[in-house]
Amino acid sequence: MIYISDLAKEQVQVLKSEASLDDQYFVRVSVVGGGCSGLSYKMDFDNESRATDQVFEDKGIKIVTDLKSFLYLFGTTLDFSRGLNGKGFHFVNPNASRSCGCGESFSV
Repeated sequence: MIYISDLAKEQVQVLKSEASLDDQYFVRVSVVGGGCSGLSYKMDFDNESRATDQVFEDKGIKIVTDLKSFLYLFGTTLDFSRGLNGKGFHFVNPNASRSCGCGESFSV
């Protein structure tokens, strides 16, 4: 399962509304190689499912990931911060053994 916090849910709804995206669009999250710790998170809106996608719904938000990324993201919560130390989405990943200072890169 991949989860979403209440603040992230609110921000996803705001962004979808601003972009005039309908309910066919969902949040796609994935893990790609790169970043200072070896792996980086990627997040975008998408409306096309793939055969090997893993599909979750939390708090009414549909979250989709590919099978390979799911191995790294299992149990992760997509969160959003409005704080002084950085505004934006971030991933709370219990599988990450190390992450960089910017919070966009991790290793397992």
